[in-house]
Order: sequence, then structure tokens, then C-alpha cells
Amino acid sequence: MHYLTTGLLLLLVVLACQRPPSDPASEGGSAGRVGMDRAFSVDELQRRTFNYFWETALPGNYQIPDRWPTRRFSSIAATGFGLSAYLVGSERGYVSREAAAERTLLTLEKLWSLPQGDAPGGVAGYKGLFYHFLTNDEALRYKNVELSTIDSGLLMAGVLSAQSYFADNNSTETRIRALADSLYRRVEWDWALNAAGRLSMGWHPEKGYIPADWNGYNEAMILLVLALGSPTHPVPDNAWEKWTEDYEWAEFQGQEHLNFSPLFGHQYSHMYIDFRGIQDAYMRSHGSDYFQNSRKATLANRAYCMENPRGFVGYGPLEWGLTACDGPASLDTLYRGQPVRFFTYRARGASALHVVDDGTIAPTAAGGSVPFAPAETLAALEHMWTTHYDSLVGPYGFKDAYNLSYTYDATRPGGWFDVDYLGIDQGPILIQIENHRSELLWNLMKKNPYIRRGLERAGFTGGWLAEGNTGR
Repeated sequence: MHYLTTGLLLLLVVLACQRPPSDPASEGGSAGRVGMDRAFSVDELQRRTFNYFWETALPGNYQIPDRWPTRRFSSIAATGFGLSAYLVGSERGYVSREAAAERTLLTLEKLWSLPQGDAPGGVAGYKGLFYHFLTNDEALRYKNVELSTIDSGLLMAGVLSAQSYFADNNSTETRIRALADSLYRRVEWDWALNAAGRLSMGWHPEKGYIPADWNGYNEAMILLVLALGSPTHPVPDNAWEKWTEDYEWAEFQGQEHLNFSPLFGHQYSHMYIDFRGIQDAYMRSHGSDYFQNSRKATLANRAYCMENPRGFVGYGPLEWGLTACDGPASLDTLYRGQPVRFFTYRARGASALHVVDDGTIAPTAAGGSVPFAPAETLAALEHMWTTHYDSLVGPYGFKDAYNLSYTYDATRPGGWFDVDYLGIDQGPILIQIENHRSELLWNLMKKNPYIRRGLERAGFTGGWLAEGNTGR
């Protein structure tokens, strides 16, 4: 890898001697503090959510745990969100720029040094892509999980956000930019294309590519933009056209828009790309853009919960939000005389395509949609915070989900509340609130030539692309 040459050995020796992140449960981090402010404020929510990434990063490898306090494995998508979270923390003064840069450098050095190869074990990835989950100790493939294209894409989005943020000419920030460039250029996006010309959802060394591929509207817009923008392993010119072939425009809850049921599909790409006013051919033909589309999807999700056809407890204008999240149980039973299936982790959602609803609300559904509908989302977050503080809020902000209708467990007569925080649900809350407040990530990525190239190859025009706006 010819991008990294000067001083690598010396730097690795220095970094190896640095103190790893502390264990929040044992060394007095946020998880060990008591008497925290119960009043809701956007800054308090952001600060606590930032601390999830800052304080739970795994000692020695700096990857972000998939969930906490349950300890199973790290998530490469959550690590990507963590890299972006450090930028928010630096800008908000939660940590110094120097501390954020040091942590970022440690994370990127580890990602770069992790072994890659086609063996089923003892590696972290292949072809520059990474396995979905990595072990907590050595950051190697967890059991038989897939090499994940979307999770690798979200990781690389975080990597590139760090590249654009750390623009100073000191040795640490120069090194960050070089490592970020090397990690992105190493990814062989074109290798993941299937016979249909679409990106496979993943690959297993034991059996090859996953049959499912990325097509139709969902969270993978950012993945396609990154693959189109690559200077080393780009996907073909028609990749975006292939992606949009199965789009479904329909009316739901009074909103005509491009449908996808869980709200995370309308959030993840928007964490990194400001879609306001820029359009591809599809959105030009509908007189809309993807930002307005996410606004409509958010309001439709809220309207569905307000309608509440199943009669679940709590649903209303201040308590709503269906997306992928934890849930109370895997159980088929009756609820108010009607059959209902409760789920554990599941992609819940509501659109013209389908509805998956078991009464479980996830704060990240509103939190990740703040830029699209700030009045409605911030009111919901404040209500959930103040109404359910003792059960739903902790040192890292909102726990993942809750279900007031699930009273089938005698030990939880007031309903089910999750005990865990999830990294991929914490990230949208922190980053999207920051985009609403300062446009931080949006402006950073406007400056990134790879993102711009990917959007232009996908056929996006207008707005800040036409104006030559490269962000602040």
C-alpha cells in the first residue's frame, strides 16, 4: 500500500504506548456518574450521546461496540458514526480538537493495520471492505458474519468526514488525511458487483456473494455515491440507474413520496450528504429532492402513529417513531382481542409498501429526522425524555427503544424499556441534530472531492453542486 510510507514504524511505536480509552463502567466515565441533569435540552442530549462513542470505544482497538452495556462485538457502521461523532464533540467543546484528532488517528491506524484476506477467520475484512461485526478483543471477524457492503460504506463515510475535518498541517492531522485516503482507495467496490450490475449486500468466504443486492430506495444511497466516487475501484456509469429501477413512488398518510418503511432508510445517507436542492433524474421528474422526500416520510410515519390503527399505548403527536430497533420479545399473542406479533430486534416501519408495527417506539426515529421536521421531532424527543426519563434515559442519552403496550411480563407491568444503547441508533441522533444546528457534516462532505464526484456521476445537478459550494 504505497500511500503510507514515511515514519510508519515510529508512529506505530508511539501510538502503542498511548493510553487506550477507559472503561466507562470502571473508571468514572458518564456511566459511573450520578445526579445528572434531568431537564431536556438539545445540548444535553447531544453531549450524552457523544459520550456513548467517546467512552465505550473498545480499549486497544478503538472500535465502537454494537451495543452497551451488553457486550458482544463491535460494529463497523457504528465505528464510522463514531469517527463523525468525534468531530461533533470537537466543535461543541465536549473534547478538545487535539483529543478528537488523537482518537481519530488511533482508530484509523487500527483499521488500516487489521488483516485483510479471503480466509474465513483471523481477518477483519477483504478487498478493503470489512465484516459487519468484529470481535471485541482483536477486532477480527465475529463468528460467520458477512462482509458487509453497506456497513463498510457507512464506515467509509465516517472515514471521509474525518479526512475533510482535520485539515490542519500538523503531523497528526496530515496523517489522518493520508490514512483516510488510503482506507477509501483500498475498497474494491467494483468487486462487489453481481451479474445484474448491482452491488451485492455482502459476501461470505464459505459460500460467496449474498443473493440479495442493493436496488430500490433505502439507506444505501451513500454506498452508491461512495462506489461511484472511487478513483481506484469505481462501479460503472449506469450503477445509479440500476439502483433507481425499482423505486416506488406512492401516497401514504397524505404524503406522496418515494416510499421505504423504516425511517433509518430516510436518514443514514442524509447524515453525510445535504440533498437540499440537488436532484438526480428521478427526483427531477417528480419535482422533488431527497431531503423533501425524507421530510414527507417522517411526517407520514408520525401521522400513522397518530392514527394508531392497532390501538397501541402512548402513540400520539408527541410519541411516535417506527424504525429498526430492539424490541420486547418474540411472541405471538392477542392484544385487545386481535392477534399481534411482538418482535425483538426488527426493522419496524410504515409506508405504502408495508407496515411492521408492534407498539415499539425508537427515539432514533425522531432524533435522526430532526433536520426534516424540527418542530415535530424535537417536541417528541422532549416529551419522551421528560415523560419516561427514569426508564428510557441514561448517561448516554436515550436507550434504544420502548413498548408501553407490552405488559405480558409480570415484572414489567408498565411496559418494556430497553436496557441497551445501540451505536447505529445513537449516531443518527447526534449527527442529525448537529446538521440541523450547524450543518457540520453536510458542509464537510461538500468539500470532499470523492463525494462530489460520486454525486455528479449519479447525475445529480443543481443546488450547491451547481453553485460550486464546497462548504464552510
